[in-house]
Amino acid sequence: MKNPKLSVVILSFNTKESLRNCLLSLSKVRDEVDFEVIVPDNGSIDGSPEMVEKEFPWVKKVLKIGKNLGFAAGNNIALRSINSEFVLLLNPDTIVFPKTIKRVLDYMKENNKVGAATCKVQLPSGKLDYSCHRGFPTPWNSLCYFSGISKLFPNSKYFSGYTASYQNLDQTHEIDALTGAFALIRTKAGQAVQWFDEDYFWNGEDIDFCYKLKAKGWKIVYIPAVKITHFKGSASGLNKSGKGRPDKLIKKKAAFSSTQVMRLFYKKNLAKKYPFFIDWLVYLGIYLMEIFRVTKSSI
Repeated sequence: MKNPKLSVVILSFNTKESLRNCLLSLSKVRDEVDFEVIVPDNGSIDGSPEMVEKEFPWVKKVLKIGKNLGFAAGNNIALRSINSEFVLLLNPDTIVFPKTIKRVLDYMKENNKVGAATCKVQLPSGKLDYSCHRGFPTPWNSLCYFSGISKLFPNSKYFSGYTASYQNLDQTHEIDALTGAFALIRTKAGQAVQWFDEDYFWNGEDIDFCYKLKAKGWKIVYIPAVKITHFKGSASGLNKSGKGRPDKLIKKKAAFSSTQVMRLFYKKNLAKKYPFFIDWLVYLGIYLMEIFRVTKSSI
């Protein structure tokens, strides 16, 4: 059979109900775009793989990995086997609306210098998931963001570089980084950077991926004319839009991971670009933030 233009990859890990709802939303747009769906499963014990096989026979493949490899490595297993021209990374805790995939895919087809694109990613409250529209966390951008300066000057490119809130969120434009919750990627662009860095386990891999795409000369674009809903954190219950209440151990792991990825991203991509004293201040800031977040998560 001829390979479809698009492969949709949905990594699953104990997200049975969310995954079902996500696939149901995809089933409603199958007539808009020719796509295949691949579900790599990171060792779920909630019956997710069996649910997909039973209820969604049109899903091309369920890859039963058998253990939790994390976001990067779990997705890579599927990504390295696809033959389609484009791939859509989609979180299981998302709902896709009509026209969204088609609109973003059409844009990619018409703009061959775009390596990845995303839509407007909204939380259930209707607010924008800031992760879909970010600048890179340079030392200055990070300082402005974590100090709260960016909130005081949201329309300033100089002070709001990380959130990029100075840009018109109602118009299509280039951005630095998108979120892995909805990332439509040109396959040859993903292959050029060898997909996701598996040193990242929980968070950070999407912004690292975007950084490497941009370094290779690819553009990354935000398209707000269409949207999805992201029930962010529904697998762990770590965010208000998620379900359930995490125990302190999970909260502590999440807090620790959030600063680990900052350190990892900076070391891999930015440290060599700044003098040693800037690096030292960055690592000190991350260390202090780590202590604060881990302590707060234990309360």
